Amino acid sequence: MKLNFYKLLDKFDWFIFLPMLLLIAFGLAAIYSVALGRGTGEFINFNKQLIFIAIGLIIFLAAAQINYRSWQKIGWAGYLVSLLLLILVLTPLGSTIRGSRGWFNLGIFSFQPVELMKVFLIMVLADIARRYGRTIHKFRHLMSIGVLALVPLALVMLQPDFGSALVLFFIWLISFILMVKNKWQMLLVIGGIGILLLSSWLFVFKDYQKDRVITFFNPNLDPLGRGYNVQQSVIAVGSGGLFGKGLSFGSQSQLKFIPESQTDFIFSVIAEELGLVGVLFILAFFSLLFYRIYKIAIRAPDDFSLFFCLLVLALLFIHIFINIGMCIGLLPVTGISLPLVSYGGSFLVTIIFILGIIININKNKIIPR
Repeated sequence: MKLNFYKLLDKFDWFIFLPMLLLIAFGLAAIYSVALGRGTGEFINFNKQLIFIAIGLIIFLAAAQINYRSWQKIGWAGYLVSLLLLILVLTPLGSTIRGSRGWFNLGIFSFQPVELMKVFLIMVLADIARRYGRTIHKFRHLMSIGVLALVPLALVMLQPDFGSALVLFFIWLISFILMVKNKWQMLLVIGGIGILLLSSWLFVFKDYQKDRVITFFNPNLDPLGRGYNVQQSVIAVGSGGLFGKGLSFGSQSQLKFIPESQTDFIFSVIAEELGLVGVLFILAFFSLLFYRIYKIAIRAPDDFSLFFCLLVLALLFIHIFINIGMCIGLLPVTGISLPLVSYGGSFLVTIIFILGIIININKNKIIPR
């Protein structure tokens, strides 16, 4: 599709685009800083991230031009394709990275299909809200919402990728809370989930599995094993002070004490090297992005765009909350990336893509500014 830049700039939302670019820039700076401490051979991740950003921005510009209503139908096809990819990734076609068989190895790049599923699950849930959201009380509607999330969630758990499964679960839960008008149905479902988890803990989990879960939620019980990553991350965050140690001068990140410093724990690198000031900038840019998406949501022209914006907010919030929480030792390590900041093409491109859709929603809204 040929991009019409004059049409693109019409009603272009710089309050989404600029915070997005600044967050990407912070991530690039941190990735480059970590690479400095690992020799020139490690700059491949920095160069790859530049390519991911370029691809993402092209997709962003295209998504900003395509009428968002097209995704009401395309979303279902995308959901089915993502479901097929989640099945295929469990076969010998998939690759195992960091203990999770959730990647397709494409040579120089790897692709994680669960990131696509997050986006298309949001689309199909938003479409269900458009169709039935105002009157969704029948059992078949409730079952359809549950099955749409449960099937990919189960496939992701088989990889296993607990972090992504947790994200899919919360996307479903938040959509359920937003759509269901009958509070008794909501309490019944949430209570059923609680009973299922309690029953599994009491009658299904073995002792060694319980020990792993307990250590997972309390890393201090195994500081030299499973809790090591969190301990080093907390040290890095605390040592940054007000202004940080400077890019490439963080001892924890440069001496490789922080594991996965370019992905899961990139927030710790930023906190150590740029200090509280750098962290506040990151949070300010995220806050601006949140505020703008919320403003677009409350003035959305239809239920699809309203629920799409709200579920995108939920996706971003879950990732940010869990990622920062695990970096400062308040939440268990789940392999959740920091949106737009962490290294990785699959998640970065999908987040940029959905922000492009939100810009199109803002351009096509009926209610004036």
